[in-house]
Amino acid sequence: MRIGHFTEVYKPVINGVVNSISLCKRILESMGHEIYVFTIGNEDHQDDEPNIVRSPAVPLSDTGYHLSFRFSRRAQELAGSMEVLHVHHPFLAGRQALRIAQRNNIPLVYTNHTRIDLMAQVYLSLIPDSLSSAFLEAYMPNFTGHCSLVVAPSRTTSELMRSWGVTCPIEVIPNGIDLAPFRQAESLPGASLGFPESATVAIYVGRIGGEKNLAFMLRAFRAAAADVDDLYLVLVGEGPERENLEDLANQSGLRDKVKFAGEVPYEQIPSYLAMADLFVMTSTGEVCPLNVMEALVAGLPVAAVDVPGVAELVADGVSGLLSEQTVESFAISLYRLASDRQLRVRLAGGARPGSRERARTHRPSAATLRRRPERR
Repeated sequence: MRIGHFTEVYKPVINGVVNSISLCKRILESMGHEIYVFTIGNEDHQDDEPNIVRSPAVPLSDTGYHLSFRFSRRAQELAGSMEVLHVHHPFLAGRQALRIAQRNNIPLVYTNHTRIDLMAQVYLSLIPDSLSSAFLEAYMPNFTGHCSLVVAPSRTTSELMRSWGVTCPIEVIPNGIDLAPFRQAESLPGASLGFPESATVAIYVGRIGGEKNLAFMLRAFRAAAADVDDLYLVLVGEGPERENLEDLANQSGLRDKVKFAGEVPYEQIPSYLAMADLFVMTSTGEVCPLNVMEALVAGLPVAAVDVPGVAELVADGVSGLLSEQTVESFAISLYRLASDRQLRVRLAGGARPGSRERARTHRPSAATLRRRPERR
């Protein structure tokens, strides 16, 4: 089968959507399917995999993202030869994929990777929530009405789309991950980041952006670190908020306690996780975060804010600690995990088996091809 993925961002950018598409592509190719990725920008990037089709686009500052209202003629013609089009963003890439699908009578599948409503609150803060909600309630039913299937990475996401008026078939398929690298990783030496041997290391892996609520994380970490001398935090990733967060860390007296590792090749992430003692997550807008799944498979207890999407992965008191959306509550979770090694060991034991089973069940290869959609 010839399948074309439409995405507004791909490598060299590293994020959950890119990793999800890349893994799905690799697994489906191993099953004998012919997979293409249609994306925009970074035309000079040397791809290390076949069938990546890039169209010209305008860079959006230094975010790694690009803007384009039309894929190239070559991309459109090639996409028209696919048997299925799978789109990962509903707006610019979504409308272009929809036109190609309709023109060539090709089934269209859409995966909703993000909480679009919450992203709008962060990046379009001048627009009233009521207005952005009204837009989604008008746009999403219209767009998805042309899709043969919508994939939701979590039950919560499916329910949210239903609340927007989406009536087409929805398949709930949590994100898949490659288990082996996270089970077998060799630990990165803590000393390479300047941590002492006695350090208890909390780690965050992901985009350093406003939607990840990382200023909240630093404030809570400061409170916990005041009572746990050897507690350190490493943030792995890059994004527009890094400079602001570095300033906040310095102003909070955390210069020696918080390390910004920057962008790290994805294949090195398992070693960073193997170095850490616990994983921290403060984002309130996740649907099925790959970084949390990877941490669980690596055997790390997770301290997270109790929100839909995350709570579907982390069992409070079993594989991690879920807190209220307050700095004080999250700081208490951090303190408990940092100061109680036996608690970390117990929760790590609850993390690894459950996450392995979830990830095995939801590999993108079998799940995408076999499951029947949930119908309204």
